[in-house]
Amino acid sequence: MPARSHARGKRYRPPPALVFGTSEHLLAFGFGLGLVPVAPGTFGTLLGVPLWWLLCWLPPQIYGFVVAALFGLGCWVTGRSARLLGSHDDPGIVFDEVVGFLIAASPLLYSLGWAQGNHWWWLLAAFVLFRGFDIVKPIPIRWLDQLVGGGLGIMLDDAVAGLFAAVPLGLAAWFLG
Repeated sequence: MPARSHARGKRYRPPPALVFGTSEHLLAFGFGLGLVPVAPGTFGTLLGVPLWWLLCWLPPQIYGFVVAALFGLGCWVTGRSARLLGSHDDPGIVFDEVVGFLIAASPLLYSLGWAQGNHWWWLLAAFVLFRGFDIVKPIPIRWLDQLVGGGLGIMLDDAVAGLFAAVPLGLAAWFLG
């Protein structure tokens, strides 16, 4: 696949047939959510919400293990997808946003107790905080995004954005929950 071309400032968007044609692209592009033309990272993060609801029933230690495993899988999947596209980190690659959101929402397991009731406002807070840190990329997130390459780099900046979001969320949930 040739490197991305930019005609008239438009970003290269892989064709849906390519994304749905390989397992690496399918996972990296969040089952197609990364193909959304506007704010693919935000739409990709939305995929993390139902995944969080599935995982929140697990004990927190198992939840942490699953998220760590997804991070490891993501390093391979996103790196492979980016290499196949000839890109450093295509905006359509959203698997990293899913894992970053799961990290951001992890304090809710401890502060509110795992698998407790309907706490949609806390998930909304996790979503907003994570997207904010992911978009703004304060230092050191920006440094990680620029200095670390491959799948690890793609995943690492979002994992740190998730940690940055988890701290105020966890404090707020602990004090207010």
